[in-house]
Amino acid sequence: MRNETVVEIAGRRVVLMDSISLIAPQDEGSIIICGSHGGLISGAFAALHPPHLVVFNDAGGGKAGAGRACIAMLDAKGIACATTSHSTARIGDAQDAWLSGVLSAVGNAARQKGLEAGQSVKDAVDAASGQ
Repeated sequence: MRNETVVEIAGRRVVLMDSISLIAPQDEGSIIICGSHGGLISGAFAALHPPHLVVFNDAGGGKAGAGRACIAMLDAKGIACATTSHSTARIGDAQDAWLSGVLSAVGNAARQKGLEAGQSVKDAVDAASGQ
């Protein structure tokens, strides 16, 4: 069962989902805030229905940066992607990322939408919503 929160900011649909594996066709073009780690498998799920922006949890970085590996993968597909710091948002908890998450890494496509490391998730969504 899909458990999500949907809000609208500046006419853009923002979907909070604890797992990116729940992404669906209606999420294409939305901003997705999820609790999933930013590994390659998470990026593969996000690419199924390309969002306007997707924010993952960095999971503490992981071995060889595995917790942020999807950023480069999604950048290559033109999909804006960023990660929140695991120290600011619980892994697997999109609501926590929304309420207290701070970006730890930002891809080039996300940077072009006005995102930067150190920004709150809410500020990042505000920046990307108008794009």
